[in-house]
Amino acid sequence: MEYFKSGLKSVLGAPPPGTQITGAETVEKLVSRVSTSTLLEDRRDACRALKAMSKQYRLEVGAQGMDILRQVLELDRNDCEITGYCLDALCNITSKEVFEDENQSNMNMAVNVGEQFSEMFLKNQENVSLVLSFLDEYDFRVRWPAVKLLTSLTTCKLKEIQDIILVSPMGVSKLMDLLSDNREVIRNDALLLLINLTKSNANIQKIVAFENAFDKLLNIITEEGYTDGGIVVEDCLLLMLNLLKNNTSNINFFKEGSYIQKLAPMFILPDNLEEVGWSPQKISNFHCVLQLVRTLVSPNNPAQIITSCQKTLRDAGLLESLCNILMASGVPADILTETINTVAEVIRGNLTNQEFFANVLAPSNPPRPALVVLIMSMVNEKQPFALRCAVLYCFECFLYKNEIGQDLVVQTLLPSSTGNTTVTAGQLLCSGLFSNDSLSNWFSAVALSHCLIENPAQKEQLLRVLLATNLGAQPVTLLNQCGVFLQHTSKLQAKLGILMLLSMWMAHCPAAVKIFLNVPGAMAFLTAQTSASEFDNNEELLQGLCAFIMGLCVLFNDNTVQNYSKENLSQLIEKRVCIETYCKKLNEISRHEVYAKAAKQPQIKAKHSSELLLEFEFCKLFKVMEGLIIQALGVQRDLSNGISELSLSEHENALLLQYKELIRDQDKKLQDLQRKFNHLQKECNDLQTQVEELQQTNTQLVDQNTLLKVQLSTANTSHVTNIIHEVKSMSPESAEPYPVFIHGNNDLLLDRIKKLEADNERLEKVESELAEKTSELESYQRDQDDLLELLTAQDTKLNKFKERLRQLGALSRSDESSSDLSDNDNDRDSGPSLL
Repeated sequence: MEYFKSGLKSVLGAPPPGTQITGAETVEKLVSRVSTSTLLEDRRDACRALKAMSKQYRLEVGAQGMDILRQVLELDRNDCEITGYCLDALCNITSKEVFEDENQSNMNMAVNVGEQFSEMFLKNQENVSLVLSFLDEYDFRVRWPAVKLLTSLTTCKLKEIQDIILVSPMGVSKLMDLLSDNREVIRNDALLLLINLTKSNANIQKIVAFENAFDKLLNIITEEGYTDGGIVVEDCLLLMLNLLKNNTSNINFFKEGSYIQKLAPMFILPDNLEEVGWSPQKISNFHCVLQLVRTLVSPNNPAQIITSCQKTLRDAGLLESLCNILMASGVPADILTETINTVAEVIRGNLTNQEFFANVLAPSNPPRPALVVLIMSMVNEKQPFALRCAVLYCFECFLYKNEIGQDLVVQTLLPSSTGNTTVTAGQLLCSGLFSNDSLSNWFSAVALSHCLIENPAQKEQLLRVLLATNLGAQPVTLLNQCGVFLQHTSKLQAKLGILMLLSMWMAHCPAAVKIFLNVPGAMAFLTAQTSASEFDNNEELLQGLCAFIMGLCVLFNDNTVQNYSKENLSQLIEKRVCIETYCKKLNEISRHEVYAKAAKQPQIKAKHSSELLLEFEFCKLFKVMEGLIIQALGVQRDLSNGISELSLSEHENALLLQYKELIRDQDKKLQDLQRKFNHLQKECNDLQTQVEELQQTNTQLVDQNTLLKVQLSTANTSHVTNIIHEVKSMSPESAEPYPVFIHGNNDLLLDRIKKLEADNERLEKVESELAEKTSELESYQRDQDDLLELLTAQDTKLNKFKERLRQLGALSRSDESSSDLSDNDNDRDSGPSLL
C-alpha cells in the first residue's frame, strides 16, 4: 500500500500539508492527467494508477474514466503496456464480481455496478470491435486482458454481446484462434469465454463448429490425457456440449466428420481400475463425455439423426465399451447410473442395438444376461434410488418398438417344460410386483406394462401366466392376482403402479377386461374409490385412475360377463357415481402436476421416490382414451334411457321456456362482458405503450444517476459542470434543459436526482396500474369462458328436449318451424343469441 501511495505522489505530486485527498479527487486528477498529458510516460503512469484504483474506487473510475480509457485504447494502441493497463481497468469496472476492498457505498447500491458499466460500454458497438481487434496482438500484456474483458462483458450482458459479435467481421474467428495459443492461461480463459458465448445461440454455435472447433477441442483433450486430464478437459467437453445440444446441423457435422469415432479412447478403462480409482476430476470428465453421447441420440432429436448416430456409435465400438463399463467393477455409483442412461438412449428404438444389448453377459458364475443383472438391481430396495430409475429407463428403451424383446420377457413368465432353474427377467418382475416394497411394486408394474405397448399378442400371452399364491392352493392368473393385490395393499404408490399396468393391459383387450370383471370385489373397489369425496395426499390420482379403469371396462367390454355388460356398467356409473362426478374424477388426472411432469419426456426424473406416481407411456395412453371413454359413456347413457321413461308434461314445457329465457339472459351478459373486455383491452394496450416509454426513459436516467452520484463526492464545481455537460450529451432526447452549476452550489444537482426519483415512482405507479388492469381483464376473460361453457351445455340440453318431444310426436315440423320463428323474433328484440 505504501508503494502505491508513493507511486501516486510521483504522478500527482505531494498534497499541501494538512489536507486529505479523497478517492474521488484522486481519480479526477488521474483522469485529467491522462487526458491532458502530452508525454506517453505520464499517460502510462496515470493509467497504471487508475488500474490500481479500479477495484476499490470502481464507481469513480468508471463514471469519470471510462471514455478516457477507451480513447487511450484508440490513440495509444501501439504501446502494449498502456493498452494492458486500460483493458485491466475496464475489466475491473465492468466485472459482475464484488471485490473485497471495494467501497462500502458501492456494495450497498441496489443495482450491480459492473452490470451498469457493462451496459454503458456496450451501447457503442465499436467498443467491442475495438477490444476484439486487440486479440490480433500476440503480446501477453494485451491479449490476456482483452480476453478477460470480453469474458466480463459476456458474464454481465450475454445477449447483447452475442448480437454484437455476430455482426463483427471475423469476430468468432479471432476467438477461435485463441484456442491455438500455446500459453495455457490464455487458451483456458478463451475456453470459458466460448462456453458463455455459445449458450442458447444456434448461430454462434454453427459458426464456432465450422471454425474447426471439434478438431481443436479434441486435440486439446488428447494432449491433456482424455478423461484422466484436468479441468481443461471438462471445459472442452462442456463447449462441445453447447455446440451439439438441440443443434441438428452441428450434430450432423459432428457425425459426418467422423468425430464420434474419436471419442472411443475416452471410454477405455484400465485393467487395474480398482487400484487406480476415480479422482473427482475424472468423474466430472466422464459425466461430460457421457452427456455428449446422450446429446447425439437424445429422444428430442429427429428420428433420422437418432438412427444414424446409433449406428455410428455401434460401428465405432462405443456401445460395446459402454456395456463393458456397465459390467465392470469399481465404477462409482453415479457414473454407473449415467452409463445405464446412456446405453438406454443408444439402444432405444434401434433393433440391432437392442439385440446386441440382449446378448451382453455379465462376468458372473454362471454368466447371466446383463438385462437380468440390471433388473435385480431395480427390484432391490437397498440399491440407490437414481440407479433403480436408470435401470427402469434402460429396460423401457430396450422394449421400445421391439416386439422381439417384449416376447422374450413375456416368455420367461410362461410355463416351461425345459426345467430351467435360472433366474429370469420375468420372474424378477413378478417377485417385485407383489413384494413389500412399494417402489419395487411401481417399478415392476411399469416395466411389465412396457411389454404390452402396441402388442395385442403379448396381452393375450400374459393372460396365460399363472401364479401359486399359497402352498397347495389352486394357481391364479397374474391379472387376477393384480386385482386382489390392488384391493389389499395400503400403499398409494403400489396401487397406482398396478392400475397403470391394468390400464395398458385392458386397453384394446376384451379378454383381459373379462377376467378383471370376474375378480371378486374388483368393481366394488373401483366404484367406491371413484365415488369418494376425500382428497388427501394425491388420493385424487388414485380415484382418477380407478375411474379410468371403469371406463376401459365399458369401452372394451364384449358383454360376456352377465352382471357387468356395457349397459350395466354405464348405469352403475350414472347411478352410483354420477356422470358429472365421474367426468370430474377423470379430468383430475390430466390436471395434476404429476401428470404434466411425467408426460414431458420418457426418462424418469425424480429426486425422491415419493415423486414416482405416473409414467410417460401411461400418460400417452390416457390422452388417447379419455375422450373415447367419455364418448362411449354418453352413447350408452342415451341407449339406457329408453323412450318409455319419458312423458310429455307441463313441467317439461315450462322447463324448455325457462332454458330459452336463461340463454337469452346469458347472451345479454356475454355481450356486456365483451364490451367491457374491449374497453379494458384498449386501456391495457395504452398502459403497455406508456410503460415501454417510461422504461426506456428510466434506463437513460439510471445511467445519469450513476454518474451524478460520483459528482456529489467532489467539491470541484468546475469539474462537476463539465460532467453535467457530458451527461447532457448522453441524453439528447431529453426535453428539459440541463441547469448550470454556479460557484460550487450542489443544490441543483440534488434537484436533478430528486427528479429521477420522482420519475421512478411514476413508473412504478403506472406499472402497478397496468398490473391491476391486467388482472381485471383476466377476470373478465374467465367469466366469458365460464358463460360460454354454460351456454354450450344449455344448448345441448335444449336440443335433447326437442328431440324427445319430436320422438313422442308432441312436436311437429311445422310447430318447430313456428317456434324457431318466434324465437328469432324475440332474439331481434334482445340482441344476437347463440341459439
